[in-house]
Amino acid sequence: MLPARLSAIRAEFPLLETCVYLNSNSTGATPRGAKTVLDDYWRTVERWRDEAWERWWQELRAHADEIASLIGAPSGSVICDVNVSTLLARVMSCFDFRERPRVVTSDLEFPAVPHSLRAFELYGAEPVIVPSRDGIEINAERLIHEIDERTQLVCVSHATFRTGALLDVEPIVRRAHEVGALVALDACQSVGVVPLDVTASGVDFLLGGAHKWLCGSYESAFLYVRPELLPDLHPAASGWIASADPTSFGPPTGWADDARRFAGGTPAVLPSLFSRPGLSIIREIGAEAIRHRSLSLTDQIIARADEAGIAAITPRPHERRGGIVVLRFPGDDAVARDLVASGFICSYRGGLRIAPHFYNNHEEIDQFMDELARRVRRAA
Repeated sequence: MLPARLSAIRAEFPLLETCVYLNSNSTGATPRGAKTVLDDYWRTVERWRDEAWERWWQELRAHADEIASLIGAPSGSVICDVNVSTLLARVMSCFDFRERPRVVTSDLEFPAVPHSLRAFELYGAEPVIVPSRDGIEINAERLIHEIDERTQLVCVSHATFRTGALLDVEPIVRRAHEVGALVALDACQSVGVVPLDVTASGVDFLLGGAHKWLCGSYESAFLYVRPELLPDLHPAASGWIASADPTSFGPPTGWADDARRFAGGTPAVLPSLFSRPGLSIIREIGAEAIRHRSLSLTDQIIARADEAGIAAITPRPHERRGGIVVLRFPGDDAVARDLVASGFICSYRGGLRIAPHFYNNHEEIDQFMDELARRVRRAA
């Protein structure tokens, strides 16, 4: 990426002017274009006419298709809603667990996943939680071993939120499909910073959120559904927008024939509109360029941590690393709080998480790591 272009892109993110911001795995910086969306939304509701829905319907569909394009999916295979938990519950509500009760997952998932799976025990689901060997990476070999003919669904993270470890998904998909099981991939910690191609990988469902690496709204998430599955999936958790022709306002006659059958009630319009400017920038730069820059910046973090004698627990091989580096050391939680209070923004989830994005630069990494090293020495 040319330095001049990077400078122009950075100028689109006001947050970067106020701090050293390295927390995009938790919440991505918001571009200025999102404020234009808010202003337009206010002008629309200030002079409300029902005809606004005609434009909004088109924009909601366009946003979903833009996400589909980013992840290598066809038009009509993505639906947006307020959060991943809501969308995962709709997926789970499609299944009859009497013959295939097992749902295989890992012990490194974000809490939304195990909580949702436990909730569906009421309907016969049997969560199978595969322990990690080291608390850092998902035990893919053991997970594949647990997938059998009684498995309904495999639900795992593409990149783990605690350590940034990246999972090789394709062997899991192959094994699941061999026995007639499906795979739901939680890509909240990878989409927008790691290239994804759902068609090539063969995953059946992919879930992600807008507010992290996609620089969008806190209240916007998405679900991809492999198109071949759609005719046989009928979510029990549903709403009127999932019907074949909701804007006719007549009695429902059946399901939408695309991913909209996973919609709920009246859609959350503003979160999708607010998320489009960030997504537009992501797509303009391109997944491969973002991945290249991310690896360069996270390589620098690991090298600086090594110099300072700070343990980086995130896997070092590029093919096993997502977009974050996690550091652990005595007093790391207190140091993380002090850094944030001083304008060096990171996050703590059992380790100090550092997450540069395409808008960050090497100078910021050095500033952050200089400050971190000083504080670690002082704490020691």
